[in-house]
Amino acid sequence: MRLALARFLVDRRAMTAVTFALSMPVIIGGAGLGVEVGSWFLAERRLQTAADLAANAGAVALRGGADEDGVDAVALREAEKNGFDPAAGTIVVNTPPSSGPNQNARAVEVLLETRVNRLFTSLFIEGPVAISTRAVAAYENEQQACILALDTWANDAVIFIGNPTATFSGCVVMSNSLADDSITIAGSADVTAPCIVSAGGTAVSADLTLTSCSAPMEEMPQALDPYANLAEPSMGGPCTSVPNGNPNQPKTINPGRYCGGMSLSGTVNLTPGVYVIDGGDFRINANAIVSGVGVTFFLTNGARVHFNGSAQINLTAPTSGAYAGVLMYGDRDQGNADNVFNGTANSSFTGALYFPTQQVTYNGNFSGSNGCLRVVARAIDLQGDAAFGTNCEGTGLDAIEVPGSVRLVE
Repeated sequence: MRLALARFLVDRRAMTAVTFALSMPVIIGGAGLGVEVGSWFLAERRLQTAADLAANAGAVALRGGADEDGVDAVALREAEKNGFDPAAGTIVVNTPPSSGPNQNARAVEVLLETRVNRLFTSLFIEGPVAISTRAVAAYENEQQACILALDTWANDAVIFIGNPTATFSGCVVMSNSLADDSITIAGSADVTAPCIVSAGGTAVSADLTLTSCSAPMEEMPQALDPYANLAEPSMGGPCTSVPNGNPNQPKTINPGRYCGGMSLSGTVNLTPGVYVIDGGDFRINANAIVSGVGVTFFLTNGARVHFNGSAQINLTAPTSGAYAGVLMYGDRDQGNADNVFNGTANSSFTGALYFPTQQVTYNGNFSGSNGCLRVVARAIDLQGDAAFGTNCEGTGLDAIEVPGSVRLVE
C-alpha cells in the first residue's frame, strides 16, 4: 500500500492534461473578458464618432443662425444617423460648452452616454456598462470678401493670370464653384490675401502669399449673393442719346435710358443717378476722361461693358438710396458675356461691379478710394494690378460675407 502511494505521488504521466483541464476556466474567462472589453472600446469609438459628427452639425446650424432648439434638433438627428440610440442612452447639447477652453457662443458641446449589456462579466457584476463621450465643435467668425464668383460649377471661376500683382487687405477671395480648379493662380501672377476660399478646390502655380491662413481654404460653404434682392430699375421712358458736339469740349451727360449702347469720348462728366444701357455696348474710348459721382449703370438686353486701356475713368457709386454702393449692375436675365474693364493707373472705381450671370475681365487697377471696389460676378478674370481693401465706411458698400469654417476643437 505504501509503495503504491509513493508511486502515485511521484508519477508525472498525464500532468499536462490535468494542468490544462484545471487552467481551462482561467483561459476561457480571460478570452471572454478580452472580447467583452474589446466590444466596449468599439462601442466607445462608435459613440465618439456620433458625438463628433453631432457637434459638427450643431456648429454648422449655429453658424447659420439656428436657435438653441434648432441646434439641439440637428445634433440629435446627426447622432442618430451615426448609430446613437436615444432609447438606450442620453444626449446633452450645450451652447456654449459647459466646460473646457472653448466656452463661447460659437461653439457646440455634445455629451453622449449609452449603456451596453454585460456578457461574461455579468457573472460577477450586475447592471449594464455605461459609456460616455464628449465632443466640441466651433465655427470661425465670418470673413469679408472683396471678390466673389457666383458660378457653382465653372472651372477657373476666379483666375489670376498674366502678370497681375493683386493685394487684398482685410478681405478674402471667394469662389462658389465646386470645381477642382475653382480658383486658379497661374502665369506670373503675384497675389497677397488673408486667404483664398473655395467651395471646391484651388490650382496655384504662381506666387501666393496668405497672411491669415496657412493654406487655401477648400470645400468651404458657398457665400450668399449680397445683391440677390437688388431690384432692377424702371425701364420706362424714351431712349436718350449721348449728345454730339465738339469732341474737344467737355460734355455733361444726365441719367436716362440709352438704347443701343453708350459710347463716350473726350472729357465727360456724368451727373448723379441711374443710367440704363439698353442693348449694345457701354464703351469708354481711347484717351477719354470720364468722371461721375453717385452714378449707377444698369446693363440690360445684352448690353456689355468695354473700357479702353488708355482711358482715364473715375466713377463712384451712390452712398445712399436703393443702389447705394452699386456702380455696375448686369441684368440677371442676360446670357453669359465678357465685360472688359481696361484703364490707366489713374483710373478709379468706388463701388460694386455686379454681373450675376456674366463674366468680368479686370485689366486695370480701378480699386478706388482705400481699395473700395467689389466684384461679384458669374466668373472673374483678373489680369491687371489691383489693390482691394475694407476700409469703406461711407461708401454705401455692403459686406460680402464668407461663412467661417467649422471644425472639431475638443
